[in-house]
Amino acid sequence: MDSDGTQEARGTHAHPVPRPGGPAEVPAMPPRPPRAPEAPPLPDGSAFLAWLRAPRPDAAPGVWRFGHRPRPAEEPETVPTRQLLSGALIAFLVGWLIWSLLQNGYLGNWWWVPFDLIVPDAWRGADSDLGETGTFLVYRGYELLVALAIMVGVARLGRWGEVWRRFVAPRFRRPDPQAAQPAPEDDPAQWNELRAAGAADAAERLAADARSGLMRDVDHARILRAWQGVRTGRHSLATFSGAVLKDGAAACLHPSGERDLPARLARHDLVTGQVRLGTTVDDVRNPYAYRGAGLALGPDLLGTSLVAVGPAGSGKTGAVVRPLAESLCLHALAGRAAVVVVGAAGAGLGPADAYDVVVRIGNQESEYDLDLYGGTADPDEAAAVLAEALVGDLADPHPGSDSRRSTTVLAQLLGPFRAVHGRFPSVPELRQLLDGAPGPFATLRQGLLDAGQDSLLRELDARERQMGQPGDVGGVLADRVALLDRPAFAGFFDTSGRSRPFTLKALDHPVRVRIDLPERGHADASRMLARLVLAQFTASVAVREDRSLFACLVLDDATGVVTPESVRGIQRLRSGNAGVVLTLRTLDDVARPLRGPLLGATGCRMALSGVTPWDGQDFAEVWGKEWTEARDVTDRQIIAETPAGKALHAVRRVITGKAPTARAVTVRQVERERWSASELAHGVPAGHAVLSLTNVKGEHAPPLLVDLRG
Repeated sequence: MDSDGTQEARGTHAHPVPRPGGPAEVPAMPPRPPRAPEAPPLPDGSAFLAWLRAPRPDAAPGVWRFGHRPRPAEEPETVPTRQLLSGALIAFLVGWLIWSLLQNGYLGNWWWVPFDLIVPDAWRGADSDLGETGTFLVYRGYELLVALAIMVGVARLGRWGEVWRRFVAPRFRRPDPQAAQPAPEDDPAQWNELRAAGAADAAERLAADARSGLMRDVDHARILRAWQGVRTGRHSLATFSGAVLKDGAAACLHPSGERDLPARLARHDLVTGQVRLGTTVDDVRNPYAYRGAGLALGPDLLGTSLVAVGPAGSGKTGAVVRPLAESLCLHALAGRAAVVVVGAAGAGLGPADAYDVVVRIGNQESEYDLDLYGGTADPDEAAAVLAEALVGDLADPHPGSDSRRSTTVLAQLLGPFRAVHGRFPSVPELRQLLDGAPGPFATLRQGLLDAGQDSLLRELDARERQMGQPGDVGGVLADRVALLDRPAFAGFFDTSGRSRPFTLKALDHPVRVRIDLPERGHADASRMLARLVLAQFTASVAVREDRSLFACLVLDDATGVVTPESVRGIQRLRSGNAGVVLTLRTLDDVARPLRGPLLGATGCRMALSGVTPWDGQDFAEVWGKEWTEARDVTDRQIIAETPAGKALHAVRRVITGKAPTARAVTVRQVERERWSASELAHGVPAGHAVLSLTNVKGEHAPPLLVDLRG
């Protein structure tokens, strides 16, 4: 319940050391400070309680549930304003005319028959038992009933109720008052589940902190996550209660000691786990139930992965990546998620204070390094991940390609080297081995002979025989490794223990990681490192012990990252409670055979404003078609046969300037694309996007036009 955050996935205890210092274990997170900083108290808890008690009805995938008002699935038929008002006025005039005719006797006295049948004779006439005033009231009361009956009839005929709801009621509508306090048994601020489990003292402490303003949304989510650990048996009730009674809303802190981010730019709701990205446009192409509703994403949708395509300046980073990264960092502080955000240095992915680990590759002031081999001790596993990073973009999408041969070549070198030196080679050492330098090979051979490693010696001999032969990929691998063997990366990817390399094996913990890639002047190396991180991510989440923790990798620019193996890895993430967010300037940055599989492997697909027609065609194909109602309107000229008709038509032609016509409407069902390539390329306004969604349960949302600025 009170981990210091320095336990990595293998269970070893890490000690932080400066970058140029001595050897150290790989820390999963920075050490926790001696005492967690106290959060500034709020003036009172009214705002928090109002947020906690706000309605969050069940809704379709992607709908912002906080304060949402559900709408019907189908749009109700709406009468045009002009027709509605004119009909209401005509109905009023008809009712007035009928009443006037009745009052003046033009329609006879038949409408007095019910009065004569119901009212006693003693109540009528000059000598009525009710007196003159009572008799007057009886007669006038009956006339009033008849008038009301006429008014009700013409009101229904003229749709007065709809006129009131559409034009009058909104002017008198007041803002919704604050939601009434729910009953104690239904109040989430009372922590009734804790009380039912026997932790009444802890529940009372949390309720008191909520009322006094000491609790915030991250605290609520974090304590709920800890309580889930108690329910599943990972923590004991006594430990949980003791932590709550001691620290209140600050109990069960994230190992960093933080209770919130330094700043928030997006709207978040940690009860539902959603972050709001925009507003679904009130457009006929959107389903009626979505129109005007907030559009939000959460782990339930990101668990199927997201790919966003749009040119530079379309809002991929500011409107999509930054809010999602911010939301995942909040989830990590609540103990719900582990997030790795990868992008170019200075891309605006959030301040460094919002992350536990910031790896600045190529920046000599970076406190953390990146483990080139993913923290594994298995040479075969390390070779597979490294081969994907080095030449995955060169591999053909079928077995037996460069990627598999490259894995074999690397394994023939990594295994012997680790057996001799107790570690994997550094970048310069790996380059020399791939180039076939005689000195390193001789050293390895002698070391294996001294250690009696005959099987590994055969591996090394096989590598020597293959060097220089046609089809050998060692030279290609050496050229790719040379991209990392540059002065800008000197001191990085160190394997001797003199740095603090971060490994994605730490995704068993709620860690927040940002990796800055050195794109300027090192674009090829940056793409290679992005492939390395993606390969390590897909390999690490597949073997996690605690899959209740959502893991997400956010790649701000996935150019050159999508490979056959990465697509297969993305397809497996959903079962491991993990997902990736990929952004692309264009689908041309993905090999043609992989575009369809990529869009098929991701459950959430976004086309931002400005995509090209050929990109739009790929989205149109994956979104498919739907049945819709098509209306064909034809105008047929009316031919008059009589002299009077011809004269009337001549007058109409002089007045209107057009020949008299008769309109014919044909309605038919046709199948058309939900969004055509032309509409995606030219019909999406600036600052908007078309987004389709699928959650981890398999529920779908059709392509929605979303205003990312709303």
